[in-house]
Amino acid sequence: MTRAQALQLGFGRHEIDNLVTFGRWRPLARAVYLIDPQAPVTRRSRIRAAALSLGPSARAVLGTAAELHGIAGLPRTEEIHLALPGRAARATRVRDQAIVLHQLDGPSGSVVPVRGIATTSPLRTVVDIILRTPRYPAVSVLDSALNRRLITEADLSLVPALVRRRRGAVAARGYLIEADGRAQSPLETRTRLRCVDGRVPPDALQLEVRDADGYLLGIGDLGWRGPRIVAEADGRSAHDTPDAVFIDRRRQNRLTNAGWNILRFTWQDTLDPDYIPWTVRQAIATAIHS
Repeated sequence: MTRAQALQLGFGRHEIDNLVTFGRWRPLARAVYLIDPQAPVTRRSRIRAAALSLGPSARAVLGTAAELHGIAGLPRTEEIHLALPGRAARATRVRDQAIVLHQLDGPSGSVVPVRGIATTSPLRTVVDIILRTPRYPAVSVLDSALNRRLITEADLSLVPALVRRRRGAVAARGYLIEADGRAQSPLETRTRLRCVDGRVPPDALQLEVRDADGYLLGIGDLGWRGPRIVAEADGRSAHDTPDAVFIDRRRQNRLTNAGWNILRFTWQDTLDPDYIPWTVRQAIATAIHS
């Protein structure tokens, strides 16, 4: 609840101050309070409070908007990116160091509510990010938005016009060419880009491997059909549980018995520009000479 809302409901100024002083209400942002002292302070409540503290014109943008939409690809930070239209951003003073205030204007319809928080639309969010972000996270954001069906291939055709004459437009148009909604995680995107940069691009994503009877043996994140190689991007959340390990091992055994070589890559592997393409190249060479 904002201080203004409390006053409208009949609370006096001193009454509000006393509620805060004695811990009945918890301050979350300037003149915004959590009125249930037992309720947990979630990330979403922090974002909502920060937006409320800036007034009705505030909206979540950039990484915070992506977070609210569920678009992956950017590193998680404590920063809360908010925007005010026109000169309002310049005139507003923000004391909370976690709030990063931007001056971003957009066309009508570019702001949508996400669980009660005004937020730039998925397409506008993606456009704003790829104009400001290096290639790997930018393509990861595009892939994630496509994979979650928050934007479509048709939406991508609108992006060149949306970025025209804006700083970063040339790079952003290049990222569009590399976007692929079949990637199911930023790790898969980064692994694919390392292979592309190392001149061993996969010829398939989410490759279904079947036996002679058509039985599905497994699905590889990236695949090279000729040498019969699949690569798995092993993220912790998806592969570290006991059940996931069990399923992965069984699937790997089925693929190996069918003559497929399985490569596994982690996030740490993607930090080295040479390791993944070198490993794939070695596996291809071995397959060719075997």
